[in-house]
Amino acid sequence: MDAGASHFDPLTLVDEWGPEKIVCVSHRRTGMRGVLVIDNTARGIGKGGTRMSPGITVAEVARLARNMTWKWAAVDMSFGGAKAGVRADPACSDKEAILRAFARALHNEVPAHYVFGLDMGLTENDAAIIVDELGREAAVGTPHALGGVPYDALGVTGYGVAEATAAAADYMGLDLAAGARVSIQGFGAVGSAAARRLAELGAIVVAISTARGVVHNADGLDLAEVFAAREDAGDDLVSSVRGDRLTPGEELSIDADIVVPAAMQDVIDRAMAGQVKAKLIVEGANLPTSVEAQQVLFERGVEVVPDFIANAGGVIAAGLAMDARLSAFRLEPEPILRAVADKLRANTGACLRSAHRDDVPPHRAARALASARVREAMIARGQVPA
Repeated sequence: MDAGASHFDPLTLVDEWGPEKIVCVSHRRTGMRGVLVIDNTARGIGKGGTRMSPGITVAEVARLARNMTWKWAAVDMSFGGAKAGVRADPACSDKEAILRAFARALHNEVPAHYVFGLDMGLTENDAAIIVDELGREAAVGTPHALGGVPYDALGVTGYGVAEATAAAADYMGLDLAAGARVSIQGFGAVGSAAARRLAELGAIVVAISTARGVVHNADGLDLAEVFAAREDAGDDLVSSVRGDRLTPGEELSIDADIVVPAAMQDVIDRAMAGQVKAKLIVEGANLPTSVEAQQVLFERGVEVVPDFIANAGGVIAAGLAMDARLSAFRLEPEPILRAVADKLRANTGACLRSAHRDDVPPHRAARALASARVREAMIARGQVPA
């Protein structure tokens, strides 16, 4: 899976937590190549999203699977960390055939050891294809017509990011409702839903970015105009929305109170951490900050809400959907959003209080809480010495 890395040894990924299993699969006729990483199932069956990307690697999926281990433990739901990936362009014409081949290749693992979910490059209709191949137990994130949680319509992950932002702002004494200025990197499902909810909470979105560029207005973007442009032009919206055009990456360092990286991993390194002007970073994407950057931000007094705290809204909804997979009852939107808001506000406050009490970066505090819960389960199962 790792292009140009024939020397890559998956055993180098193994540590005291996992992974428990790495399964690489392929299919000659469709050209499908994919991987499933089951990281740690001490707390329950492996659960995590499946992403489709032309450049996906085993190491990337393993990092994301580990993040799911911490995420499930942080929200205190009884599932284990896992992740899957397919190396393909999600816009390709044979996407369905590739996805069906991927699902069939993993029939020994799904749903006994892993349940599919949605991540970058996949939609509710793709989850329906998985269900068609492997049965109702195989996936969550299916369309509402099949009893699934309407992830796309609700924007649960982005909604949760906004709620975590509100909790962090309250903790800091930053008045979100008074027009705190927010810059959002990435305007996909997470970034757009976060922008919508943050505006409802009184914040002003001053910058957004897509794969096509960055648009900025110090007085606040007209979100109605932004969403209309997104409907018409997709990622090209930045060329038709009123505002200044910035160089990609500048949205992370502009003059704003809050920055929400909601696109890709590894976008804030040590150098960028030194340029951030915001008082608060809320990680909408998975793994957007490096360990070195986290230390720099901590030393500069910039608050950070870690990814597996802030973007766990989709995980909470997926956990509820796991419980409802075989039920005849549909999950209703309002209880889901209420559960996401309550859990993420509480977790954000607890994470920041713990970090300040122990004088450590918030990522370290959050991982300490999550890893303690995972270790407790491992001890109870007899997997490690007490």
